[in-house]
Amino acid sequence: MKAYIKRIIILTTALFFGSVESYADNNCKEDWKTKIQSEKIAFLTVEIGLTPQEAQVFWPVYNEVNEKRDQAMHEVIGSYWELSKAIDAGKPEKEIKTLLDRYLAAQEKQREIDNDAADKYKKVLSTEKVAKLYIGEEKFRRQHIRKLHNSHGKK
Repeated sequence: MKAYIKRIIILTTALFFGSVESYADNNCKEDWKTKIQSEKIAFLTVEIGLTPQEAQVFWPVYNEVNEKRDQAMHEVIGSYWELSKAIDAGKPEKEIKTLLDRYLAAQEKQREIDNDAADKYKKVLSTEKVAKLYIGEEKFRRQHIRKLHNSHGKK
């Protein structure tokens, strides 16, 4: 069973992140992001219990959703900072209203993406595996928060 899981992890990682040579050519930020993504894929593959056939169909859908999530998150963060700077600078009410509306719209877009994601996942996985995905994502997130917290506590 362990050999089976290792094969899934290796196959999945190779499919989505290319060769080691291309990994080595990226800058530090991209290396870090790629490393985290590889860890997440391996972790979720095991947590969900994906078969190789399910993984082939699921990961492209997941990656598409994540790309949209990332874009939406950038919009939320960008509009947040614009709003914050406008308030700090004492900008007029009209400008703050416009920036607040932009911020709220970005948050709404993010919620819509999250709501649509479950429907997309259910088209390629069982409901139980979709539930395991959400639980696994939260476990992975918490695990990395703990690692980050522990690494800062040791300094």
